[in-house]
Amino acid sequence: PREELAYVTCTYRETGIDQPDFLATVDLNPTSPHYGQVIHRLPMPNLKDELNCSGWSATRRNKLILPCLISSRIYVVDVGTQCRAPQLCKMIEPVDVFWKCNKGYLSIVHSLPNGDILISNMGDPAGNGKGGFIVLDGETFELKGNWENECGAPPTGHDFSLQPRHNVLISSSGLVPKRDGPGFNPDYLGKGVFGRRLNVWNLSCRTLIQYFDLGEDSLPVSVQFLHNPDAAEGYVSCVLSGVIYRFYKDEASCWAVEEVIKIPAKKVRGWILPEMPAFVANLLISLDDKFLYVSNWLHGDIRQYDISDSRKPKLVGQVFVGGSIFRGGPVTVCRDEELKCQPEPLVVKCKRVHGGPYRMQLSVDGKRLYVTNSFYSTWDKQFYPDVVTKGAVMLQIDVNTENGGLTVNKNFLVDFGKEPCGPCLARDIHFPGGDSTS
Repeated sequence: PREELAYVTCTYRETGIDQPDFLATVDLNPTSPHYGQVIHRLPMPNLKDELNCSGWSATRRNKLILPCLISSRIYVVDVGTQCRAPQLCKMIEPVDVFWKCNKGYLSIVHSLPNGDILISNMGDPAGNGKGGFIVLDGETFELKGNWENECGAPPTGHDFSLQPRHNVLISSSGLVPKRDGPGFNPDYLGKGVFGRRLNVWNLSCRTLIQYFDLGEDSLPVSVQFLHNPDAAEGYVSCVLSGVIYRFYKDEASCWAVEEVIKIPAKKVRGWILPEMPAFVANLLISLDDKFLYVSNWLHGDIRQYDISDSRKPKLVGQVFVGGSIFRGGPVTVCRDEELKCQPEPLVVKCKRVHGGPYRMQLSVDGKRLYVTNSFYSTWDKQFYPDVVTKGAVMLQIDVNTENGGLTVNKNFLVDFGKEPCGPCLARDIHFPGGDSTS
């Protein structure tokens, strides 16, 4: 069935508004009088958590797990009892995560084959870089402890994806919270500061068996396996190098990587660096494994690649939904290997859209791609201050699933600048019952 609701994580951190983060329920039914509106808000009991990504419980997808990027708190929300008015049913305090796991800065959520819930982390309680995962019981949601064998924890962590039939989990590097949390510092470039590893884990033994060095200042972030449970391949995006790698199991049953997409940086004036990288912040694969979607947070475009031949992705759709290089803005593009002119600013339902695309969610039939435009509160404030003061948005992109092609739906806009407590930042999107990322 077509999706009729979406749950969107929202934060007030760095906005200057002293209100708790909340989970927004958005009406996606085109026949509803509340179409494109927030119909329910579930506020969290604490301030400045920074809700970011979220994920489903494995059994019935009736619980949504909300780990907090800054506070390291974990909320469990019941969306099964009243899907249009979710309620908080459990909270795990940061002190429990700190003492039991020596982890903090929680990031991505996925379910394990046994039904338990795996949450990746970016640092230790002090904000130093530390990769790895913590585990929640899939039924009681009690904190069970660390997942990985301690001797194998990588120096940094962020996203991950797994394929049980191949007994493998692959994770990316991410940022160091204490160092990169205040914002992007260009002085760090070329000094070995940013993450560069793609990690390969034995899923059943919970050990790190291999890793790939993707190069200095590559910063691999978003990781996605193909949905086909027999497929031993997927993609990882590197936000600073603009490269997307394909990872795969070779003929010798070893894991390997190869570069398949390179989005070139743009020569610019009026920005913090003379070159603006692509900043490929998020990847999403359609459920039929036909298309790969890429959000380019700084340049402002969403790209659609045909991956029927997974080794040779073909660009078949592109649309600009904001970004830093729009015509008439403070940044002038001096040399561009792809565009002949700078894109026009985007206006939807009389609202000028600021910021760049980040989190995406695709309808099960693959025809509607939803996107929000907040990446991380301090980085939003640095690169897109208008998003912080005027609020984020959620857009709908119409998808041509036959030949490829993307078009902004000008009849749909969720304006998080009009929230009752003031403008907020919107992030992750999930549909009741499951979606293209779960």
